[in-house]
Amino acid sequence: MILLCGGIPFLWKLSGQISGCAGFGSEYEIVQSLVFLLLATLFSAVTGLPWSLYNTFVIEEKHGFNQQTLGFFFKDAIKKFVVTQCILLPVTSLLLYIIKIGGDYFFIYAWLFTLVVSLVLVTIYADYIAPLFDKFIPLPEGELKQQIETMAKSIDFPLTKVYVVEGSKRSSHSNAYFYGFFKNKRIVLFDTLLEDYSALNKEPAEGEDGENEETKSKTKNKKQGCKNEEVLAVLGHELGHWKLGHTVKNIIISQMNSFLCFFLFAVLIGQKELFAAFGFYDTQPTLIGLMIIFQFIFSPYNEVLSFCLTVLSRRFEFQADAFAKELGKAKDLYSALIKLNKDNLGFPVSDWIFSMWHYSHPPLLERLQALKDAKQE
Repeated sequence: MILLCGGIPFLWKLSGQISGCAGFGSEYEIVQSLVFLLLATLFSAVTGLPWSLYNTFVIEEKHGFNQQTLGFFFKDAIKKFVVTQCILLPVTSLLLYIIKIGGDYFFIYAWLFTLVVSLVLVTIYADYIAPLFDKFIPLPEGELKQQIETMAKSIDFPLTKVYVVEGSKRSSHSNAYFYGFFKNKRIVLFDTLLEDYSALNKEPAEGEDGENEETKSKTKNKKQGCKNEEVLAVLGHELGHWKLGHTVKNIIISQMNSFLCFFLFAVLIGQKELFAAFGFYDTQPTLIGLMIIFQFIFSPYNEVLSFCLTVLSRRFEFQADAFAKELGKAKDLYSALIKLNKDNLGFPVSDWIFSMWHYSHPPLLERLQALKDAKQE
């Protein structure tokens, strides 16, 4: 509808009128581009809101995953929008400026800039951005922390801190991940993953109704969580991704693809026919060129690339499971995968063609089969 009704050129003209009212003429293309980006993301957020509300308060609620109140949902959505704009607008303005002044080899400078930005965001996300939305607390001293540190040391993983994130205030889905570069690695565990820490497994204190202004606890849908040995097995899988270099390989693939896209953008940006096809007959704004080429022209290529990355991801998942098996965690990982599938209401049977195209992780039964022999031993 947006393409057929000329929504993109209309929004570009509107952004020009708004920036013009602020004293910025058509020669200030970057200013107009930022206004366009702000309006486009605002339009996307508003039109996507009904679907997000339905997903959270109908689908997730129906199956016992949603832990949010309506007030918390809107507070969270506004906060996400503001944080996104604080990052997106400055980065976009610098990128457009680099493209403008970069000369014939602007695509190299643009690629290097996006590489630096992505590395910075990965570095600061967990320490400065994620805590804006969720509470991170150090994993208390005890048996689990000691076992995690021992396992990390056994494979030379440079662990510095272990956190528990209160994911249960938003959703009862469970997860775990690690982050950080070089000798500064941290592990983050969702409280819903830990049987002993999940708020969903705890009864409300005496005198409490189990609900506050931001979150609500659905004790009727308690989640099982994992025992310490199973948590260690899940972490063994995650650390396998690090030990086998999967994270580095994914970064390299991503940056190679990014460089190729910028190179092809440099080749195509001079084609006026592309702009005319999308309703831009008199001007060729750089931001619009980025949108047309990256979002629409590359669409078939992105589908093929996505499939290839899905195949690679599944291979990495099997390798990480095998690494956990080598650590002697096969039996615990076997039971953990079953618990997590049950807790997340995953359906164990998958059509092989559908899963091959869409699933970045192998279906449960395939993973269990790969672990079965070791489990029996």
